Amino acid sequence: MRGIPLIDMCGTADVIHSIENACHDIGFMYVAGHGISSEVISQIRSTVVDYFELPSDLKIEDQISQENYRGYIPQGFFSPNSGGTAADSYEGYKLHQEIEVADPVCAACDLYGPNKWPRRPKHFKRNVLNYWRECDRVALELLGAMAEILGTAKDQFLQLFDKPLTNMTLLHYPPQDDESTRFGIHPHKDTDALTILAPEAVGGLFIRHRDDQEWIKADPPADALIVNIGDLLELWSGGYFVSTPHKVINSSGKHRYSFPYFAVPRFDTVVEPIRTPLADFDRSKVHVGDVSKDVWRTNWPGVMPDNPMHDLGTLEN
Repeated sequence: MRGIPLIDMCGTADVIHSIENACHDIGFMYVAGHGISSEVISQIRSTVVDYFELPSDLKIEDQISQENYRGYIPQGFFSPNSGGTAADSYEGYKLHQEIEVADPVCAACDLYGPNKWPRRPKHFKRNVLNYWRECDRVALELLGAMAEILGTAKDQFLQLFDKPLTNMTLLHYPPQDDESTRFGIHPHKDTDALTILAPEAVGGLFIRHRDDQEWIKADPPADALIVNIGDLLELWSGGYFVSTPHKVINSSGKHRYSFPYFAVPRFDTVVEPIRTPLADFDRSKVHVGDVSKDVWRTNWPGVMPDNPMHDLGTLEN
């Protein structure tokens, strides 16, 4: 069984080769030397903990809605978008790339707009955006490396992430006992390009290598980020990069908090293979805005995807 490789971004000239191997082999990597200070990570973690410790009536003030997919997600509010599965055991807060209403991109795609920023805790917006900006920097550095691996022009590739549909979910997983049959997050693949996650001391993240049916526990060094490939980068690579199934089970007996960052291109980007697809890879090109709408809106009971051919990330098992 293969493990998740550790890559130091400040390492030697073989960093690109190491990233390539990780993206092709397992789709996950631990990234050290990323330059995000422990203080920035500590501040957003404290903010996330403080927010979810607020009374329910205060959190409900900012509850998410079908008209605005931003804000508080109560525990058990959403079920996996394949249907027929128990709701995941988490509560969350959904945030998207902060765009002012007057920006023309808001008229072009209704997924854009300003976030809901809760009144408490103090410095919520500041601490989230400080971390977000650092993740933007790391994501662009990694995406630049991946453009080189895929043999496409770096500048042109990174332009696809100008005014992106990048988003973040703040998450709280209550403790679950060992007998629970509910997931913290059900087995799924990410539908973005790239996901960045600061490590969580209580653990609970598991991944499934494409060559194995056993689940591998993610156990990163305390100073390393967890980074994984999403479906869009898998498609860009023609299957050379792999979008790997993962899940969360919080059997630690402790409260688990996380704040994954999902890098997504601009809404009008059409994703199709840059390099010759692998022989067994057969997926249609994807319009980022269209698939993003389907991913987010099919979380609501009874809402069907506009395009039934969209792979929305949920696995059968």
